[in-house]
Amino acid sequence: MKRIAQSFIIAALVVPLVACKKKEDAPAQEPAKPVEPKPADPKPVEPTPPAPPAVAAKNIVEVATEAGSFKTLLTAVEVAGLTATLAGPGPFTVFAPTDEAFAKVPAKDLEALLADKAALTNVLTYHVVQGAVTAKDVAGIPSAKTLQGGELAIDTSSGVKVGGATVVKADIMASNGVIHVIDTVLLPK
Repeated sequence: MKRIAQSFIIAALVVPLVACKKKEDAPAQEPAKPVEPKPADPKPVEPTPPAPPAVAAKNIVEVATEAGSFKTLLTAVEVAGLTATLAGPGPFTVFAPTDEAFAKVPAKDLEALLADKAALTNVLTYHVVQGAVTAKDVAGIPSAKTLQGGELAIDTSSGVKVGGATVVKADIMASNGVIHVIDTVLLPK
């Protein structure tokens, strides 16, 4: 029994000493072998096709609300009862006057327009075209028929003008169409 106890004591002293052995005393390891490159695949690599354009998750009304610069337009759309239409499936192209554009309209005239639902609907639908017409599409057409029934002249000779208003920002995509920001409220003739 004495011998077993002595063996345990010796083992307890020797094991830590062996574990603390200096690294230079350790046998040298062989250097790692370099990995040889694989031979080239004889088949040409096909390029990945481009991803389809991202579809916006929000409709025209939601996009306009989020932008924050169409408060007057959105109020007019609500008064005219067109919110559900512009939030619907479309597709629509909206030539959207900013709050600054509405500020150019004399206050008395704007108040009268907001008080007359039929006239307001007539003006607002003059800003909307059926279908999603992007800036690229506009370059090839002289005019666009509005939901109101009138024609908006399109001039691309110096920037883009629609019905006399300048497009200040184009192609704001929505899930149900596209918005082009304009600097003037359009009035049907």
